[in-house]
Amino acid sequence: MNTTDQARVAVDIGGTFTDIALDNGTSLYTAKTLTTPDDPVRGVIDVVRIACGNAACAVKSISSVIHGTTLATNALIERKGARVGLITTEGFRDIIEIAYERRYDQYDIFIDKPDLLVTREDCWTVPERIDADGNVLQALDTDKLNVLLKAIDKRGTQSIAICLLHSYANPAHEIALRDLIQARRPRLSITLSSEVCPEIREFDRACTALANAYIKPLMARYLNELSTALIDEGITAPLFIVTSGGGMTTLETATRFPIRLVESGPSGGAVLAAKIATECKVDSALSFDMGGTTAKLCLIDQGVPQRSRQFEIGRAERFVKGSGLPVRIPVVEMIEIGAGGGSISRVDNLQRLMVGPESAGSDPGPACYGLGGEQPTVTDADVALGFIDPKAFAEGRVKLTPKSANTAIRSIIGSVLNLSTNQAAYGISQMVDENMSNAARVHAVEHGKEVSARTMIAFGGNGPLHATRIAEKIGVSKVIIPRNPGVGSAVGFLSAPISYEIIRSLYMRGEDFDSGAITRLFTEMEHEGRAVVKAGASRTKLIEKRFAFMRYQGQGHEIEIELPTGRFGAELGKEVRKRFDALYQQQYGRTIPNVDVEIINWAFVVATPGKQPRKVAAPSKIRSVRPTAKRKIYWGQLRKSLEFHCYQRDNLQAGDYINGPALIIEAQTTTLVSPFFNAIIDKVGNIILNATRQGRKN
Repeated sequence: MNTTDQARVAVDIGGTFTDIALDNGTSLYTAKTLTTPDDPVRGVIDVVRIACGNAACAVKSISSVIHGTTLATNALIERKGARVGLITTEGFRDIIEIAYERRYDQYDIFIDKPDLLVTREDCWTVPERIDADGNVLQALDTDKLNVLLKAIDKRGTQSIAICLLHSYANPAHEIALRDLIQARRPRLSITLSSEVCPEIREFDRACTALANAYIKPLMARYLNELSTALIDEGITAPLFIVTSGGGMTTLETATRFPIRLVESGPSGGAVLAAKIATECKVDSALSFDMGGTTAKLCLIDQGVPQRSRQFEIGRAERFVKGSGLPVRIPVVEMIEIGAGGGSISRVDNLQRLMVGPESAGSDPGPACYGLGGEQPTVTDADVALGFIDPKAFAEGRVKLTPKSANTAIRSIIGSVLNLSTNQAAYGISQMVDENMSNAARVHAVEHGKEVSARTMIAFGGNGPLHATRIAEKIGVSKVIIPRNPGVGSAVGFLSAPISYEIIRSLYMRGEDFDSGAITRLFTEMEHEGRAVVKAGASRTKLIEKRFAFMRYQGQGHEIEIELPTGRFGAELGKEVRKRFDALYQQQYGRTIPNVDVEIINWAFVVATPGKQPRKVAAPSKIRSVRPTAKRKIYWGQLRKSLEFHCYQRDNLQAGDYINGPALIIEAQTTTLVSPFFNAIIDKVGNIILNATRQGRKN
């Protein structure tokens, strides 16, 4: 590569591996290394050096660095954030304990309540009151502020969330309180609910502010260290951080609002899957991303990942809504479970084989890594069964020892359940596949959709290896494996726009529609949103959208309606009602006559335009291709070993046809073509896996 050329770099830190994709405009270079949990920045610099070496790219030619990480999520799940406290309005100290005033499972007498980050002893109040219209009913009283600060000091509090009543309508008291505290305690990190989540619903707003405060010191330190390390490496290009909504934002915004990064890494995979779905003309897709620590599934319709405004972290019950910490942020709607290559298998007290959610991570990792891990994992099972070539794993940077995998499986699973090593390994593989299949079914049903009619788009270090086995379980007949699937999220980052979403609460009934008030509200949001995006793309024409969150009067939840473009005129109210009725009819099969509507929130989304996706045509000629090797693999469904033909993906061309059973091997992962599937390479190099009749009966 010529040093005058420009290159874009995308890095994704996962629980087990750190991935990179480097695009120099003509070629894409990828690499994968083990994550360094003791110092994640070191892993980023290591993988950047590897990719730049592979691409012969000088660091000074890098024009931008895009980064996604699970650090924020892990800090929340593992409770490794700051000592946090909450300040709220006098009389509302127990808002966190009261929550929704209901149990997520009213019949469970041993229910585990969600860990909401603070105890009552870490909650304080100040005298003040603002009403729902933003009017000051009681001025902020700061006479006892010194007493409050002494209590904060005594508790060893490092970060404070301020959530005053109705501050979404008028943030003046929150701002004044922050300024006073900051002047007296300059090292105290402070989060305002009116900045991080300016919406109605006090409990959700408080939880979002608390979660942001909890991870803010950690993420600020990490992001600043990463920025410094890149500069020390000679990379002075702008650093962008991927958000939970599938866009990317500036370093300054990510440092202020790290709560928006909780699904940072996985959202890149959804962006990639949406791009592949559009290119391959797939209207209904299921994104399947299986890495070393977790598996993520996302529904994609018409090339758009399903999105949400609410997200729960660290659920006490995996599939039970209300059992986790609620946060209100723009997020790609997906289900994430502890089912990755590093997921640990065990036998419980009832002699049941269990897999996950605990993971061996990268240190010590699965037993076959030879780094001190002794517990059998999914990767150990795949190695024992013969699916993974020990010499070619992770670009050859991790040398696997099958003997260690066999020993761990035999001693911890096989001997306890009286199974052979092959049978125990097959049981581990089947269990993790069933966990993921069940998650896919639950996720689809919760959204009123059918999973079997969808096309699966699979990627991640372990996704292509398990895709056809899961497809058989859930009835999916077509699977697409894109190019460079082992670093799918990092590749997806390169397609992510610079974007920002703002939501504000302004209650309005349909019969009292006030287009003037809406115009003033959007003027404020547009000014703020454009400033954030232009900080990273000053000369680019921006794409802007506006939304209203509406419901029938008396309902408890809203649906999202896109507003028309242009200026808001007198006819806006009728047009919004028309759009609401049409979408409500589409979702619920009916409308409710003679009932007025309510608009609760308004949203403004601004983003840089993305590249136009290419259209992928089917290959004109189909031809069989000869394998490069053969391998015996134990196939548990038939209780015997089968001969699998092996192919190198780099040698395959458009139109090449492969009958299962087969393995398609590449540097960062392996695609399993089960005995009930065949594979065709399309014109851009995607692997298209189609179920045979025998597979559909299975």
